[in-house]
Amino acid sequence: MALLQIRHLPGGYAVHLANIAIHVMAGAAALAAGFLILFKEKGTATHKRLGMTFVWLSLVVCATAIIGTIFFRFIPVFAVLSLLVPYQLLGGWRVARTQGAGPAMIDGVALVVAMAIALPLSMEILAGPGRLATVDYAAVVTLWMVLAYDAIKWTFPRRWHASLWRYEHIYKMIASVFAMLSALTGNVVRVGQPWSQMLPSAMGVVVIAYFCQRLARERRTPGVNLRSVDASPRDAE
Repeated sequence: MALLQIRHLPGGYAVHLANIAIHVMAGAAALAAGFLILFKEKGTATHKRLGMTFVWLSLVVCATAIIGTIFFRFIPVFAVLSLLVPYQLLGGWRVARTQGAGPAMIDGVALVVAMAIALPLSMEILAGPGRLATVDYAAVVTLWMVLAYDAIKWTFPRRWHASLWRYEHIYKMIASVFAMLSALTGNVVRVGQPWSQMLPSAMGVVVIAYFCQRLARERRTPGVNLRSVDASPRDAE
């Protein structure tokens, strides 16, 4: 259910195709940057430049996805991902900036706005899920888990943020990469659904667990320079 089917207006189909082309090209570039970051040393200037490139490309992907959802075709799981990916993407970037300072007012505003959008969207999806109901439910649960954590962390003692921000950054940025990969498989792969679409998410959980475990091990090792796992973009600015 798109709010306004502009593809039926004069020139609307051309706009639709242009939006898809930008979405695909930005998505391919964002995924390439995202996976390249996974294999690069963390905390370097190269890592941070690639990180900002990934953020900007991903925001283009999300913007074109939102345009497609509102004006061309409403697909439940893609509607949720159109909210989840930019929210957790910007959250992952923000936490690398604030680090031990914890969330600020802008983070609270973003949380309230995201919840205001997520609530009616989730109710509509749960009331009448699409063909891939399993994927729809998983996307809604993931969205609310991220929102719940962001709400709860306002109650954390300040000292906790200094220990937790790197883990949050790892989760949100890597989850954004694999959420876009999941959206790609949902559009391209027509066999083995819904499991073929959920496979990237499962792969993402494994990758997140690996980097979190590596970070925990390095934090326990005396004399380890945590710049090797520090993904803060501050030094790149």
